[in-house]
Amino acid sequence: MSTRTETWLTQRWGKWVVPYAALWITMLIGGVVVVILARVSAGVYDNVVDDAGLANLDKPALAFMEQLRSPGLDAFITGFTNIGGGIGMPILASILTAWLTWTSRTWRPLILIGGAAAVSVTATTLGKKMIGRVRPDHADAVPPYENSPSFPSGHTLNTTVVIGLVVYLACLQVKRTIARVGLIAAGVIFIFAMGMSRVYLGHHWMTDVIIGWVLGLAWVGIVILAHRLFHVLRHREQTGPAPTFDHPAHLGEGAAAAGSDRSVGGRTAEKDDADTPGPSGKSSSAG
Repeated sequence: MSTRTETWLTQRWGKWVVPYAALWITMLIGGVVVVILARVSAGVYDNVVDDAGLANLDKPALAFMEQLRSPGLDAFITGFTNIGGGIGMPILASILTAWLTWTSRTWRPLILIGGAAAVSVTATTLGKKMIGRVRPDHADAVPPYENSPSFPSGHTLNTTVVIGLVVYLACLQVKRTIARVGLIAAGVIFIFAMGMSRVYLGHHWMTDVIIGWVLGLAWVGIVILAHRLFHVLRHREQTGPAPTFDHPAHLGEGAAAAGSDRSVGGRTAEKDDADTPGPSGKSSSAG
């Protein structure tokens, strides 16, 4: 039993840790940086956003949004903002991650989006605890009301991270420039609309949303850097294709097995899967 367990653990280690070591390490370091950035932004916020700051940005933005409200629009935006909430976003992220994982035939979308989302949730929780900022008054908000701390906007931060990475990985799956532009535009509009919906409903101040965008984009940039570093290191070490459903990476596999996995339809796969054609002529580098 002990030997069987050790063998299973060795196989899991070879499949999930060894091939992705650079990815895990870079994301871990980046996660610490983002958490520290959340702490620093909280300190800066404490020093610069006082009553004058509220009067110059937050209160005018909220007052402007109140002028745009109507029963129909309130209901629509409430439904939309729920997509970025504690229930809607995990469901949406799971669906999109599963789709990317299947189409790219690699596990990296699961690692990238799952790990990034965990860090963004941590940064949101820390920021709220450290600042404890009060949300706009219920009299200025659209029900259902929220009573948790306001800074930063979790809807904005988590949506920026998840949708930003989904767009990045999806763009690696398609070759046509117009399709990539369409994906990026759709992602930017979705992220912007999610942030502004929080101000429209009176659930957050404008500065909460702005910091959510800044932290989210910073973290997305770090994760993308980790992904590119992963490919550079694999190419330098000439380790062959990264693990996929059809080419699992286990310790102790023979060279013959690796060679047979690289030959598909009479063609030899590239050394770096970043340039290997995926399903329907798409690039498989989105892993």
